[in-house]
Amino acid sequence: MNRLRWMVGVLIITALAGCSSVPERGAPKIVYVPGAKVDLNNSALVKESLYAQYGQWKNTKYQLGGLSRNGIDCSGLVHVTFKTKLGIVLPRSTEFQAELGQDIDKNQLRAGDLVFFKTGISVRHVGVYLEDGRFLHASTKHGVIISRLSETYWKSAYWKAKRLDT
Repeated sequence: MNRLRWMVGVLIITALAGCSSVPERGAPKIVYVPGAKVDLNNSALVKESLYAQYGQWKNTKYQLGGLSRNGIDCSGLVHVTFKTKLGIVLPRSTEFQAELGQDIDKNQLRAGDLVFFKTGISVRHVGVYLEDGRFLHASTKHGVIISRLSETYWKSAYWKAKRLDT
């Protein structure tokens, strides 16, 4: 019986450790999924992939640290979207995602660019640009949703945009 308790305890600790947030180390980097990478210069294909992701994740609730259809946060949605739809593995955190690629002006945005917002003193938010001023993201209030950069809240919180090197 003691051995069984010990084994159950080890399993529980292992499972919990796997769900904990571990800081990423080293310089942020992009990794490509072999044979699955979508050319980010192909805006039509990128948009098709992003809208397909939205169709699958629409209204999934926001959950800090979440990475599943039961709940996901903004950087998690970007991470999962790029990995599963575009074949590109990005860092998990907004902090490291914001360090990737090249800075671009808001008027140069194209499908697949990352858009960042300052939503608090030290709080950052990220989404993926679609087209016509719209972006895909996980909202704390509405879950996975498409919003407009021109909305008062997002317009005032806008920080920067990044284009990933392909």
